[in-house]
Amino acid sequence: MANLFSSFDPSTNFNLSLNWMSAMLGILFIPSMFWLIPSRMNILWIKIILTLHKEFKILISNFNIKGSTLIFISLFSFILFNNFLGLFPYIFTSTSHMTLTLTLALPLWLSFMIYGWINNTIHMFTHLVPQGTPPILMPFMVCIETISNIIRPGTLAVRLSANMIAGHLLMTLLGNTGSMLSTWMISLLIITQLLLLILESAVSIIQSYVFAVLSTLYSSEVI
Repeated sequence: MANLFSSFDPSTNFNLSLNWMSAMLGILFIPSMFWLIPSRMNILWIKIILTLHKEFKILISNFNIKGSTLIFISLFSFILFNNFLGLFPYIFTSTSHMTLTLTLALPLWLSFMIYGWINNTIHMFTHLVPQGTPPILMPFMVCIETISNIIRPGTLAVRLSANMIAGHLLMTLLGNTGSMLSTWMISLLIITQLLLLILESAVSIIQSYVFAVLSTLYSSEVI
């Protein structure tokens, strides 16, 4: 089992933790989009950003603040780049580690909580007791809402890292059986791996979108 999970070890190559540099590889790919303007990649990316901007604006429902969706679009872009880069051979998947995902989720949640409790204290207290709760259940609801609020950064971080690990682990397990299979079984294995790769590409997009949307929803509760 230790060898199976060694592909997720940050320091497997040359005893150096240079694998974390893969989180910055996206920066190298971004400038190539803007060499020819408007290039197809540039038009596609602008359309994606505008669509996300409209989605997040609806969720935030605060149209007076300009650039309020910028941090969430940047977060989506960063996670999307890292998820996709992890699908390439010999590139370390940084989003499969709680070190990175919790670093993204915890400061966001903490900043929302500090802002909410300082500026909208009464509003934050009303969130602890849902409307129409019977008086006898109010203490229990406060406990439940408080716990659900505290575990939010953990659920954000675990959801992203667990989904990244699960797909890569399944592909690793199937790939390791290749040397023991016959020719026609290897052909079936390759087709299965390709289908899993397509599935993982979809998961990469979905998980980055889910992370950004949930962060936006948590921010909308404190405004």
